[in-house]
Amino acid sequence: LMVVVTRKSKIKIIIKTITNMMAGHLLIHLIGGALLSNPATEIITFIILILLTVLEFAEALIQACVFTLLVNLYLHGNT
Repeated sequence: LMVVVTRKSKIKIIIKTITNMMAGHLLIHLIGGALLSNPATEIITFIILILLTVLEFAEALIQACVFTLLVNLYLHGNT
């Protein structure tokens, strides 16, 4: 039973990580669309987009570490 619980929690972590990536990309696309539709707020929107892009890079580094750890756990857990 513990093996099933452990595997399900690993799958939950993977799903949460993937949804976080998708949410970040979606947010950048939505704000980018607002940048194109309203020229009056161009500068503020552009600054927000730059900050979100930096945040996405940091998130990508952290998630790469998490995925690497999960793969390592799967490989060593199954042998």
